[in-house]
Amino acid sequence: MKNKIVIRVVLAGLSALLVSCNTKKDENDVVDIKEIKKQIQAKENEYAATYNAGQLKEIGYYADDAITFYQNRPPIIGKDARYEFLKSDLTNNTNTISFETKEVFVSHDGNMVLEVGYYKVTDSTKTPINTGNYMSYFEKRDGKYVCVRDMSASDGLVE
Repeated sequence: MKNKIVIRVVLAGLSALLVSCNTKKDENDVVDIKEIKKQIQAKENEYAATYNAGQLKEIGYYADDAITFYQNRPPIIGKDARYEFLKSDLTNNTNTISFETKEVFVSHDGNMVLEVGYYKVTDSTKTPINTGNYMSYFEKRDGKYVCVRDMSASDGLVE
């Protein structure tokens, strides 16, 4: 009798576990990759416009704990270091930058996005002086995507 009760309790527990671990996606959980790519490109456009205007205002692109990896320099870690980097970079700068989102790789729940893109820097005469590629990792925090990690690499070519 005890064995039957134990078996029933174990089977009920396993059944509950299987039901709670159902990994089938709800139809409402569909991730719209095209829309996410559009959102990420809009963030890139806003960042470029702010940078090109020589502004240091908060645009919500980076998370407070973001880390950026550039070539030939130590990582830029956190909000204060990012502000100081941009402040020094914008001094007497007449170059403009543009970003193009090429691909996005989105987690199944849409909360994490890896972006692969292309950048171009032009001088005041609109002549390209640097081009390259970048990768940015975004997380959705408080309902908005913020960049948590990014890195870029110049391809050494100009168009």
